[in-house]
Amino acid sequence: MAWSDKLKLNKQLVRSVNEAGFANPTEVQLKCINRIIGGQDVLIVAPEGSGKTTTYVLTVLNRFNYAPEGVPKVLILVPDKEQVFEVIDQFNKLNKNQSIRIVPLYVTPGTEAQMDDLAEGADIVVATPDRARAIYLKLALNLNKVDLLVVDNADQIVAKGLQLPVVELANSIDKGQHLVFTEVLHAKLEKMIDPFMRQPALIEIDEFSETVIETHEQLLYNVPNFGTKLNLLNLFMYDEELFTKTVVFVNAQITAEKIFQSLKSRLRTGVAYFNPKFFDTKGFKNIDDFKADDSARILIVTNENKDEIDLSGIPFLIQFDIPEDIEQFIARINKNNFSDSDETMAITFATDIEMSALKKIEQAIGKKIPTTDLPEELVVVTESKPKKSETKEDKKPAGVGEAFHEKKASNAKDYNFSASTKAKMNKKKKHG
Repeated sequence: MAWSDKLKLNKQLVRSVNEAGFANPTEVQLKCINRIIGGQDVLIVAPEGSGKTTTYVLTVLNRFNYAPEGVPKVLILVPDKEQVFEVIDQFNKLNKNQSIRIVPLYVTPGTEAQMDDLAEGADIVVATPDRARAIYLKLALNLNKVDLLVVDNADQIVAKGLQLPVVELANSIDKGQHLVFTEVLHAKLEKMIDPFMRQPALIEIDEFSETVIETHEQLLYNVPNFGTKLNLLNLFMYDEELFTKTVVFVNAQITAEKIFQSLKSRLRTGVAYFNPKFFDTKGFKNIDDFKADDSARILIVTNENKDEIDLSGIPFLIQFDIPEDIEQFIARINKNNFSDSDETMAITFATDIEMSALKKIEQAIGKKIPTTDLPEELVVVTESKPKKSETKEDKKPAGVGEAFHEKKASNAKDYNFSASTKAKMNKKKKHG
């Protein structure tokens, strides 16, 4: 479909996108541009490279079919300085109206130069949320005439902990349209946008690799925080009849140590490190020794360890953390790397912040990882700020160390997995 067909862009912008080499609109642009031009709040969930930035740049420029006033009409919030300039580069590539003035705001020593830039006039402001808020509080960023707020890469903004300035800036705009672009939608992001999004149209685009990788059977548990991850792992490992051999992957040694200390009180010699750093710590330098040791049930492996590990014959692989190198994750779940007789289940724990990385893994393997409900007995940790009078021991989040709510003795081994989840897991007990 050509740009000029059905999309409500002015003729100059149609010429600009063609000159820039964008032969045809992407799926995101086809589904979003007319909705945005129509004035609706829109929440767009789409992967990197799908054309999200170009979508809002075009719709922003489409608003300026007159001589600009030099007062901000559009505020665009992005996670960091690099993305501020990437957005401005895209504007420069498509904008033929040289009277439009775009001002960048980002964290740098001192605010005076950026305040001076605003004082000279700005029609579009592209900013990081923290710097925009700081300058707004100095009364140097005028939001009185802003009628479009764009939050780009919102999942990254949440990951950086910048939700508060986004909400404060949004609430400071009296009336306006809101656009939120993100790679993944999760509870923390929804909490950020709920105060200012008005019944937004939700547009979701999934782009998967054309090559589907055959993987082990997978399950995803979306958990709120580290403490709940730890409780979930303890809950699983308490079922020694089911989880007979498990390899747990973590990103850092400090996480490995926390897991080891948490599990060893109940499992004692059943938990071990792969390549332990200290000679007096239970561990294995050879994966075959772990497989052969009937007393060893859980092997903790750090993703920093680049040694190739033969995972064949291990019934459960648990990704406690999502590794930075997604190829490392994919290699572990790729069934082509194992014999046909292997019955392995790959279980992933992921917080909201890790869901963006998980989305990239799904795109690479060509399919979604099925999400399952958290067990009813799991203690979900609520993280709260410690009071000043609390000791170090008191600062432990509520629920950590108590992996599950106790049940009656008659139900002690029933963790209320869904029937299908339990059935899938039980298949893995058939290993030798």
